[in-house]
Amino acid sequence: MKREVDAVNVHVPGVRSFRGTTPRLGAQVWVDPGAHVIGDVTLGDDCSVWPGAVIRGDMHSITIGARCSVQDCAVLHITHDSRFNPGGYPLVVGDDVSIAHQAVLHGCTIGSRVVIGMQAMVMDGAVVGDDVILAAGSLVPPGKVFEGGMLYRGRPAQPVRPLTAEELAFLPYVAGNYVKLKDQYLAEPATL
Repeated sequence: MKREVDAVNVHVPGVRSFRGTTPRLGAQVWVDPGAHVIGDVTLGDDCSVWPGAVIRGDMHSITIGARCSVQDCAVLHITHDSRFNPGGYPLVVGDDVSIAHQAVLHGCTIGSRVVIGMQAMVMDGAVVGDDVILAAGSLVPPGKVFEGGMLYRGRPAQPVRPLTAEELAFLPYVAGNYVKLKDQYLAEPATL
């Protein structure tokens, strides 16, 4: 069951409405008090948003599936509708996605069971398939489509090779590890 969160009513620091649209948080979601979740954002069950992360759904929607982690100082935003971007691009993230520290996702689509490496960037209209590792520091250019089951790296990112069985098993493990960590944070008593 989804719960509506309004920072004014339930005092969730950093979670706030914009222009009448309030973020929707699934069950057992952790949003660190130093993170910001704004506007038309949906976070699935067991998601975690870590210190300094910004998820800003102010001019289009952001939908994040279950068991995703948005790690420290990651930035998630959208592409607005304009004559340059007719219809704009929402940000859509599947299930079991780990978005590492300082990554940037902007108006793109990310499949399920994906690791986005530290300081990686995925730009407007790009699509990353299921079961992907995007190496740290990689850049996915606007409109690029990456098939699933692969390791990509570079600026611009290029396919390196198919993922091994061990790497495929690692993808849901990383997501599950962040679920366990977030549960530890939820269990901590609130302190100032």
